[in-house]
Order: sequence, then structure tokens, then C-alpha cells
Amino acid sequence: MKRNSDFFITIEGGEGSGKTTHSLLLKKYLESKGFSVLLTREPGGTSLAESIRKILLNPGSNLVPLSELLLYEAARAQHMEEIILPALKSKKAVICDRFTDATLAYQGYGRKLDLTLIKKLNDAASFGITPLITIYMDINPCLGVNKAKGLNKESYGQKGDRIERESLDFHKSVRKGYLELAKKYPERIKKINTKKDINKTQTEIRKVVDTAIKNV
Repeated sequence: MKRNSDFFITIEGGEGSGKTTHSLLLKKYLESKGFSVLLTREPGGTSLAESIRKILLNPGSNLVPLSELLLYEAARAQHMEEIILPALKSKKAVICDRFTDATLAYQGYGRKLDLTLIKKLNDAASFGITPLITIYMDINPCLGVNKAKGLNKESYGQKGDRIERESLDFHKSVRKGYLELAKKYPERIKKINTKKDINKTQTEIRKVVDTAIKNV
């Protein structure tokens, strides 16, 4: 059975939605309120998971969708065991840049893999943990992907990483997936429209998180 973690917050969104920037700002905000905060990301967070991340994002990796899915789940299991679960047990607030919703959106809606299979693998790899609150950063896929490619140009060239190089239809399907998940789990997933003004966007995120924490 799934159980909520007291202070496990995930930030989701398509390419270029501002997840990394707002994760950092939220970490500083929670620390100012007296929380001890761990900021981490998926795929990644451990040496093994970061190695898997390199494979997943490398434009030269010729991965079939099922292989891609299993690599994401392998990275997650390692991440949970080594990083997230120990932090939660020590009463830290954990902010994770992407989690199980990303797998449903990208590998389910984007790659068209079976959602039931993905949910089972997500449950196993996440050790039954589901976030207290999930911030979904919504952005127009065309705008977001172009922004992401610009940010990653030095690492992956003008065409971006392996995921950024996918078709616009793929990224539109990912967004559709996120929106459907937000509609299905409105108590947990809160949609934030990404604005040009970072401060206004962050203010909305802080309001959502403050409300969630008050109710713990």
C-alpha cells in the first residue's frame, strides 16, 4: 500500500519548465523556515544512478522504450535506497527534481508503454513512497524544448540531449500525460503555470508547499 512521506516534495514538468531553478529556490525557502533539506534529482542522486543518467541522455544511446523504462526504474531503486529513504528517516525535507510521475508521463504517454506495467514498476522502485505534494510546472512544449536546448548546448550541442531531440508530438504527449495525472490526483499534484517572472512563479509554489506542510 502506498504511504505519504511527511516532507517529500517532488517537482515535475517538461523540458525547460524551470524545475531546477525552482527546486533550488524552494530549498532555500524551506531552510529559511528551519527545515533541514535534501535536494536531489532523477535520474541521478547516487554514483550509479548518475551513470545511468548519462546513458539515458546521451544522444548516441540507441535504447528501445522498454530498456529506457527499466533503466529509469533501476536508477530510482538505487536512489531511494541510498539517498531518499535515509533522508526521510532522519526527518529531513526532501525535494526531488522528477519522480514517478515523470516515468508515467514520458515512458507511458510519450513512449506509449503500458501504464499498468509502469505503475507496478514505479511502486516497486519507489518502495511504496508517494510524495506529500507534487509541483507540476506547466509550459508550452515548443517553448520549453527550445529553452532547454539552449541551456544544454555546451553539453549536447544545438540539438540537445537524447530526450530533447524527440519530436514535438512526443513532448506534446508528455504534457498531456502530466495534465491527465494532475486531473486524476488533484490533492497531490498542483499545476503551476510557468511565468517569465521567476519570483511570481516561486511565490505560487511556496503557497502550495506552505499549505501542504500545514496539513501534515
